[in-house]
Formats: sequence, C-alpha cells, structure tokens
Amino acid sequence: MNKTYQKKHELWLKILFASFAINDETIKSRLYDFSQIAFRHMKWLGEETLKNGDDYNYDREMLLLKHNTVFEILEALKIAIDEIQSFYPQDVLGQRIKTDDTYLLEYLSEVLNESSLNNAITAFNMKREWENKNLPQDQIDALTLFLFDESYKEYELILIYAYMQARTKNLQHFNVFQDLVDESHFHLKSFGNMMAKLGILALPRELHEMTYIVKDLDQFLVDGIAEEEAAKVMCKELSDAIKDEELSKFFDFINYQENYHIELMKTLL
Repeated sequence: MNKTYQKKHELWLKILFASFAINDETIKSRLYDFSQIAFRHMKWLGEETLKNGDDYNYDREMLLLKHNTVFEILEALKIAIDEIQSFYPQDVLGQRIKTDDTYLLEYLSEVLNESSLNNAITAFNMKREWENKNLPQDQIDALTLFLFDESYKEYELILIYAYMQARTKNLQHFNVFQDLVDESHFHLKSFGNMMAKLGILALPRELHEMTYIVKDLDQFLVDGIAEEEAAKVMCKELSDAIKDEELSKFFDFINYQENYHIELMKTLL
C-alpha cells in the first residue's frame, strides 16, 4: 500500500503542476479540479493503510519534465495514469479511484483531439518576466526567491497537516488541520501559477520523514507559528518592495491570511 500511496502522491503532483504549466484557463481549471480529486484519493488510501495496521510516507521518485507544448504534458499525464492502474486495491475504494481516473483520461483525450489547443508552454523558459509590466531586476529577484521558498513551505504544510489529521482522534484538531490544508492548497496554487508566469516552474524538494513525523505537537505548533510570522514578514517586505499595485495587494492579502493561520494554530495550543 505504501507503493500505491507513493504513486498516487506522484500523480497528484503531475496533475497539479500540469495545471500550473498550462496557460489555457479552461484546461488549467479542469486539471486543478482533477488534482484535488487525486489528493482526496491520497487521503483515502492513507486512511485505508492505517486501518490495516500499515503505514505510508512521502517518499517520491518523480521528476518534473519540462515539456514544450500542452499536448506533450497531456500525453505524459495519460501514460502516468495508465501506469498506476495496477497498483490500486481490488475493493470499493480502488474501483472509485479507477473510475475517477477513467473520466480524467476521457477528458484528456477530448482535449488532445482539438489541435487548436496545442499551444506552447512557457512555464519553464526561465525568462523571469512578469507579464508585460517590465519589473526591475531587483524586484524580479525578490519575487523569485519568495516563490521558491513559499511554494516549498505550502507543499510541506499540506503534507504535514494531512499526515497529522489522519492520525488524530480529536475533532477540533481534525477540523483545524483541514482548514490549514485547504488554505495551503490555495497558496500553493497561487504561487505555482505565478512561478509558471515567470517561466521558473519547479517541483518543491522532497520532505524528509523527520519533517512530518511530529513527536511533540506543542513544539511543532510553536515552531509553526514562528514560521508563519516569518512568512508574514516576507510578504510585507515583498509588498513594499514591488512597485506594482496588483502584486502588492495580492501579497497584502496573503499576509492577512497568515494572521488567521496563526490564530488557528494557537487554538491547538
């Protein structure tokens, strides 16, 4: 089951980062929806694993391939979905996951039949230009550093809170972990799409098991609050440094959301 979980983890990331890389808003939105379904599959597979007295981890072996066109990304996704089918359990959960995957494959085939949708991918071109706004290099550098740091942080938090949520019997803890997972999904989506716009889309580094196996919840929360406080400082500095009203307002918005994350974590303490 751990191998199945690993394969599903990798497929979630492949669908998610395909949604970031593709510019077409309709395809992007549909793929993001499918990535959320894949994440629920991970949750259910994890629960099933624990119920059977086994365990899972967040090891992964995938690379984010830098494709040049929409169809290259979608063809690679089809292959990845086909390859995982034999790993699913032969039960009701496995059947649910397989039918979800079948529908995704049907959607990918529909898109691949429309040659007009095969546009170029710019998410990996390393141009580091923000739309047509000609931001100064120091502002681009600050934005780049922030996005790499924060995209990893949000990926890390999604997995840590999901790991802890699967193991708690406390309803309040469960609900707070769910809120924090949902919020981090939104932040990762925002930062991933921004990285793609800059042409610097990249996969967050893998988590070491000592990151998500939490033995002292109080200390974890204290450290987590400090990390959120640091993220707030980075957001404020970036908002002040970037002389673009739209971007500045966005980072103020993220900053205010971090305030509430801190309060949620304080309730756990």
